[in-house]
Amino acid sequence: MAREAGRSAALVGPLILVARVLLVGVGLLVTVVGVVFALQGAGVIGGSFMSGTTTWAIAGPVIALAGLALVMVGLRRHVHLKKGQ
Repeated sequence: MAREAGRSAALVGPLILVARVLLVGVGLLVTVVGVVFALQGAGVIGGSFMSGTTTWAIAGPVIALAGLALVMVGLRRHVHLKKGQ
């Protein structure tokens, strides 16, 4: 039973790393999509039903900020506190 606990504890570190990498990757992708949406909404990028539409000019930056928030969550350092602190 102690060996099983050791194995599961050994998997926690790599799983956290994978989760952080995924958060950063997805966050960057969402940020890029938000910027593209904003540029389309502002009419800078044409050729789409979204071009020149106020909805996308407003939604784009909001989406980009959400992506940046995901990146920040993925990059933040997790502080381990000892018991009793």
